Amino acid sequence: MDDGLSALLRQRIAAKGPLSLADYMAACLGDPRFGYYMTRDPLGRGGDFITAPEISQMFGELLGLWAVDTWHKMGAPAPLHLVELGPGRGTLAKDALRAAAGAPAFAAAAQLHLVETSPPLRAAQAAALGDRPCWHDTLASVPKGPAIILANEFLDALPIHQFEFDGDAWRERRVTWADGRFAWTLTPASAAESAQLNARPGTPRAGTVSELAPAAGAIAGAIAGRAKDAATAALFIDYGPAESAHGDSFQAVRNHRPVDPLTMPGAADLTAHVDFAAFAAAATGGGATAHGPISQRAFLTVLGLPTRANRLAAGNPVQAAAVAAAQHRLIDPAEMGILFKVLAITSPGLATPAGFADPASAPAHNQRRPNP
Repeated sequence: MDDGLSALLRQRIAAKGPLSLADYMAACLGDPRFGYYMTRDPLGRGGDFITAPEISQMFGELLGLWAVDTWHKMGAPAPLHLVELGPGRGTLAKDALRAAAGAPAFAAAAQLHLVETSPPLRAAQAAALGDRPCWHDTLASVPKGPAIILANEFLDALPIHQFEFDGDAWRERRVTWADGRFAWTLTPASAAESAQLNARPGTPRAGTVSELAPAAGAIAGAIAGRAKDAATAALFIDYGPAESAHGDSFQAVRNHRPVDPLTMPGAADLTAHVDFAAFAAAATGGGATAHGPISQRAFLTVLGLPTRANRLAAGNPVQAAAVAAAQHRLIDPAEMGILFKVLAITSPGLATPAGFADPASAPAHNQRRPNP
C-alpha cells in the first residue's frame, strides 16, 4: 500500500464520508503526487500489462492505414488533427505514422496531438516521436477542426460507479476505511441511477452488481460535439461487452497478475470493462453516428492483418515465429480477438469506415479478459 496515497484517501473519507468508486479510481490513477499513471511507465514485460501496440508493430501500422483511408473519405482536409487518447509510450502513433508515410499528402496534413497527463509516459512519447506531437491534458484543448481520433485501451481506465442490488433497491458501492483497511460500504443510489440500471436486460437479484460510466459518456458527448462542427472520425479499441449487462468487471493488475483493488491504492492498474452499447448511445444521442462494435478479430482481419503478417515473416524468416505469435494474440478468439471490441464514432453522413461494412464483422459473444 502506498502510504502517501493511503493517508490522503483516509483523510478524505474522514472529512467527507465514503468515496464513490469513481473518486477512488481517479485518485489511485491520477493523483498528481501519488497516482499510478503519474509516477511510472506501467507498460511492457517489466511493468504491469502489455497492450496491442507493444505486442506488434502490425497493430499500429493497420490503424495508420485506416486513418489514411478515413481521411480520404472525409474529403482529405488539411490541416487534419490526428489525435490519440491515452497514447502509452507513443508506439501506436509511431507505427501508424510510419505506415501513413506512404501517403505523403496525409503525412503533410496530419498534426499530431497526444492527450496524456502522465509525466513518465509523456517522456516516453517524446523519446519515440521527438518534437512532432502537441501534448494536451484533455481532449477539450485540442483545436477545433477536422480530426481523426485513435484510442486503444483508453476507456477502460476511466472512473466508473458501481452499484449493488439489495433485493429491493439499488445501492451505490463506496470505499470506506474500517478495521485498519479500505473496505466496501453501501449508500442509496439516486433515482436517475436506479432508472438507468433498471433499464438493462435481466432481472437483478440480491447481490447483483452493475456499473455506470459517466466519464466515458462525457468523452462520447465531447466527440459527438466535435463531429457536428467538423469532419471527425474516432476509433475506440478496448475490452468489454457489446451490449449493456449487469456484472462486476472492476479489477486491479500488478506485475501482470490480478490483485485486490483496495489493498494497494496507487500501486496497481485499475480498470473496468467498457459498456460499448452505452458509449455508442451517448455518441448518437449527441448527434454522431456509431459503427459497431465489432470484434478486434473481425476488424484487424478485414484490414489485412494476416496478409501483413505473412509479408513480415517472409521478409525476415528469423522472426516468423514471433510474428505468428503476435498475430495469434491479437486475433485468436481465446486471446484478444473476441473480448476486445472496436467502435467508430463519426460525423453524420461520413462514409462507413474501413472494417465496419463487412458482414463478418458482427459483434461476438462476451468473455472475460485474459491474463495480462
